[in-house]
Amino acid sequence: MDYKEAGVDIQAGDELVDWLKKTQPSQQPHQDRLVSGIGGFASLFRIGFPEMSDPCLVTSTDGVGTKLKIAIETQNFSTIGQDLVAMCVNDLVCCGAKPLLFLDYYATGKLRLEEAKSFLNGVRQACIDSDCLLAGGETAEMPGMYQGGDFDCAGFSVGVVDREKSIGSHRVEPGQKLIALKSSGFHSNGYSLVRKLFAEDLNEWVETLLKPTRLYPKVMNALLQKNLIQAAAHITGGGLDNLLRVLPDQIIANIDRWSWDKEFVEAQKRSALSETEMLKTFNCGVGMILVVQPDQVSSVHQICKEMNFESFDLGDLSKGDESQKEYRLRG
Repeated sequence: MDYKEAGVDIQAGDELVDWLKKTQPSQQPHQDRLVSGIGGFASLFRIGFPEMSDPCLVTSTDGVGTKLKIAIETQNFSTIGQDLVAMCVNDLVCCGAKPLLFLDYYATGKLRLEEAKSFLNGVRQACIDSDCLLAGGETAEMPGMYQGGDFDCAGFSVGVVDREKSIGSHRVEPGQKLIALKSSGFHSNGYSLVRKLFAEDLNEWVETLLKPTRLYPKVMNALLQKNLIQAAAHITGGGLDNLLRVLPDQIIANIDRWSWDKEFVEAQKRSALSETEMLKTFNCGVGMILVVQPDQVSSVHQICKEMNFESFDLGDLSKGDESQKEYRLRG
């Protein structure tokens, strides 16, 4: 018995790497910094940022979760790659970082080249759309670990920020305003519940449920270059609770209610979750929350509009009691 008979096709893995190398775009983000990339044991990437007084590397890792199950069931792998990249780079930009490079990990019981290519095409395009270099990755074929057409993926991203220009809770104060950047749907969170809620009529909802997670790096970079953001919260698993990550003690976020898109209205109807429970489970249409100065609200909305990102006022910040940190709904 050889390795292939045991379930691992080394040749198929080599073919995937060769395909990825041969089909790389002639120009990629930060290509001038790449010394060696896909195909070796590791990637070499030049660092050195003379325009920054105190450059800090920023790292993030994440996956897509059980949204993969819908992609597998419908045999549609074209959007999952963007989900993977977005879940990582959208976290990076929350501290003011600019994404530099991305690595992916793809694990399956049996490597199916066309499925893997569809996934990697999505990863590669999402990296380009995020001004980020796909520097390498890993494909693992593990028979017995994954059954049938199951697979899993993980992403790893690296960015850079000048420490003195980083954003976060250290820049948050009472009186500042909250602006929401719309999501493209559920993004990649809550799908263990979503799959159950839409199981009986999945075909009617599959296009909506497979919408890829929106990529925020380019609009965030445009806003950061003009120093328009004090803090940002990527709204992922846990919903609005993610906002608490960027609130210092003694700060209360006063949230104005907003109109939910049909998929969230339907999810609430089917689940019978309360408004509070919905907001702690899903993003309910808000993919990113920005904390901005009151006199910069209109400038933020204008830039978002110019870059085709829908934004709306979400509320403001006020002073709370000692050690208090929370958000409250109003309206």
